[in-house]
Amino acid sequence: MDLSLPQLIAVYAIPVIFAITLHEAAHGFVAARLGDRTAQLQGRVSLNPLRHIDPIGTLLVPALILLASKAAGGAILFGWARPVPIVPSNLRSPRRDMGMVAAAGPLANLAMALGWGFALKLMSVLGSDGEFLPRMAIAGILVNLALAVLNLVPVPPLDGGRILTSLLPARLAAAFSRLEPFGLFILLALLATGVLGFVVAPLIDIGVGVIAALFSLSD
Repeated sequence: MDLSLPQLIAVYAIPVIFAITLHEAAHGFVAARLGDRTAQLQGRVSLNPLRHIDPIGTLLVPALILLASKAAGGAILFGWARPVPIVPSNLRSPRRDMGMVAAAGPLANLAMALGWGFALKLMSVLGSDGEFLPRMAIAGILVNLALAVLNLVPVPPLDGGRILTSLLPARLAAAFSRLEPFGLFILLALLATGVLGFVVAPLIDIGVGVIAALFSLSD
């Protein structure tokens, strides 16, 4: 059954808000464990989405993208939360630890995708009245896998770019980090040429397949 736009928003709202905000909270949590308590002192290591929501990136942009994609016959979402403040010089080993802080966000999304998969399995075992909650769980799996995979693209300032910077030799890392001001334009070019979708979509499909197999979920 095709969903109307209000139904789509209702299904995706909770998964999107938590996927985006807990991604940021994970960055702050790991940073605090590695010596930088800046985000923690500002109350950003929290499960409360209100501490992380960006009115434009978390609410307006996803809603507009959903509206546009629905009009085009699809249902896609993208957005962001307020970035948590990280002071690399406070970390015990700045280059190494920045990679670990960056990896925390996508790992949080993968954990949430697994959590939604487990919830979907429980619904199928215990029974669920109606389609709303199962559709929300499926949305949670897709949204979190999409955010995890997209953020792992090795283009700064995405998490994948920061992870790669932490792994490269110092001279190469310095040269690579200078791409950061152009990162958005690089991503837009990859999106416009279809390269981004060519790389990201199959990885999301693989993630969906792994979760389906792990929890014995039927199509």
